[in-house]
Amino acid sequence: MEWTTACHDWKTRIVAGQSLIPFSPLFESEASEALNVFGSLRMVDAPGMPTMAEVSRPWVTDFVSSIFGAYDPESGRRLIQEFMMLISKKNGKSTDAAAIMLTALILNWRQSGEFIILAPTVEIANNSFYPARDMVRADEDLSALLQVQDHIRTITHRTTGATLKVVAADSETVGGKKAIGILVDELWLFGKRANAENMLREACGGLASRPEGFVIYLTTQSDAPPAGVFRQKLQYARDVRDGKIDDNKFLPVLYEFPNEMRDEKQYLNPENFYITNPNLGASVDVEFLNREFEKAKSAGEESLRGFLAKHLNVEIGLNLQSDRWAGADFWEAEQDKNLTSLDDLINRSEVIVCGIDGGGLDDLLGLAFIGREKETRKWLVWVHAWAHRIALERRKEIAPALLDFEKQGDLTIVTNPGDDISDVSDMICYVRDTGLLAADKFLGVDSAGIGDIINELTSDGRGFGIDQMVAVPQGWKLNGAIKTTERKVAGGELVHAGQPIMAWCVGNARVEDRGNAILITKQASGKAKIDPLMAVFNAVSLMNMNPTSGKSVYEDRGLRFV
Repeated sequence: MEWTTACHDWKTRIVAGQSLIPFSPLFESEASEALNVFGSLRMVDAPGMPTMAEVSRPWVTDFVSSIFGAYDPESGRRLIQEFMMLISKKNGKSTDAAAIMLTALILNWRQSGEFIILAPTVEIANNSFYPARDMVRADEDLSALLQVQDHIRTITHRTTGATLKVVAADSETVGGKKAIGILVDELWLFGKRANAENMLREACGGLASRPEGFVIYLTTQSDAPPAGVFRQKLQYARDVRDGKIDDNKFLPVLYEFPNEMRDEKQYLNPENFYITNPNLGASVDVEFLNREFEKAKSAGEESLRGFLAKHLNVEIGLNLQSDRWAGADFWEAEQDKNLTSLDDLINRSEVIVCGIDGGGLDDLLGLAFIGREKETRKWLVWVHAWAHRIALERRKEIAPALLDFEKQGDLTIVTNPGDDISDVSDMICYVRDTGLLAADKFLGVDSAGIGDIINELTSDGRGFGIDQMVAVPQGWKLNGAIKTTERKVAGGELVHAGQPIMAWCVGNARVEDRGNAILITKQASGKAKIDPLMAVFNAVSLMNMNPTSGKSVYEDRGLRFV
């Protein structure tokens, strides 16, 4: 039997309101039996207590059919074992989750089998358990077949002894489970947990001995830039859908705008809201959604982005807050797609300056390079950062993001103190050897906690002079560099490499008014990190002095030694 879970024409399908599942159920009889059970369950909180068959639209029944229709009754093996659905808020996700898992419990043949709905919090766990409980109690036959235990959020099949348990990850352990089926609800919230990947691995461990097993990930888009296990699974799902990864055991169903529509901001047109809301007009009220959209627009950029993420699945690139740095509004638009590495910056620049900030054991060490482009004189920005491994333990709330940046190549995690200082010095010496470093002052630093780096750079092995480095005044005195940066970004005169770590830092930056000046400080930004951005400001202070390099312009023209 051959099939593919890639959906190459998904952009056409989603705009036309067609199914995003590119094949019929692999085993029609299994799908039909499951739909009969699923369809007979009652939605208690809807007027008239209709059955799921009466209220479910084709996108729901197609998804249910693909899950249960992937089971081969002859071999006892499920041919598709992982499923992921990205769906906007209020499209009946929790009710569907309850009905799917209740169906799995009823159809299960394995004695004492385990089924789990894994939720990130107790409240979300209850959102899935209550509909399942009420579906049982609304049917006399199910009440006789299944025992409901509210206090432990468990439903037990009286004949097989199998259980459906709704587990809240913030209060209960998931280790040691031998589950046949796991439904992970609101995966985006797990992306904010440092230990989420290990937690899911523990929860899914039972599938190794359960060939009929499955895992379902249900989620809305994140209210912050995707991170951790959520970002990992979402990108994998997109790659499978687009045919970049061949994995016919993973079925992605992603309700999101095609890139072309997203780039043109067509999601701002209410006529397109149906694209990520297949239940629009049913569980999603049209008037409510339009009113919330108008309220979000009136409340400002921060509120609008939250609406777009949760109700339209528009991925957030920058986490903009009301007290954000003014340059954040223009940052995303000024990515230069031809600037992807330090070597790109070197090749395009006539002079380069550096900035450094941070470096405590539980802090980031940020290094920024700014090059002035030869022809346009635009400022080109590229950064790198370092973190000690201890920061992953002390800063658990940002650990998933840091690990993502490491995978993307923008962050180095070091174990031994001093390794980061050596790396920074190596990188600066690499640029020096091109002859492009500013001839006079090339390095701007926050003098606090930077002594070890200064000592390394001025050592005999490195050969820099202390007079080539500038202690850039911080606090309100950095106001000039901050203002210059935001003006350059807004005017398209400063462009950057589009590095996710910089988008994160820019989104983290918080502004404080201080007299006629503004401050961006680590204290104002709280637990979030901004060190690479502060390194950029330090470098801007030097580039603002219109430096020249020690390299003759004639070298580029091949005339110097004529």
